[in-house]
Amino acid sequence: MAGAIDKKLTDLGITLPTPAAPIANYVATVRSGNLITVSGQLCFGDEGKLVATGQLGGGVSLEDGQKAARACAVNLIAQLKAAVGDLDKVVRVIRLGGFINSAPGYADGPKVMNGASDLMVEVFGDKGRHARSTVGVSALPANAAVEVEGLFEVG
Repeated sequence: MAGAIDKKLTDLGITLPTPAAPIANYVATVRSGNLITVSGQLCFGDEGKLVATGQLGGGVSLEDGQKAARACAVNLIAQLKAAVGDLDKVVRVIRLGGFINSAPGYADGPKVMNGASDLMVEVFGDKGRHARSTVGVSALPANAAVEVEGLFEVG
């Protein structure tokens, strides 16, 4: 029987992908007590293709960046579900950290990250409201436009 969060994902038309395996010497999630840290997730979408590649402000539009951030958030949720089994165990989305592949001077990174933040609130309601950092970077793995990491409290 699907839980409330799984139903919410279905209502939003979201099917969680198989979580991506780490590509270097790290693990996808670490649990310490009731906290789970999810390693940075790239903006892989359907069929394992990146939703957006390249730099924001240098060929990637704000809208495509927001879609990429949303895809990262879906991947965070997939990793979280793999770690805890039942997303109804999520007590709170504590923090998201966003890395925006940015052209020099690009200042709309926080608007890009809204793609991830908005999805967390859509899925988890008030429990999805979180603290956040957004950092513009000159490059990301696979030339992804966005990468997002997260910290979650679970019961």
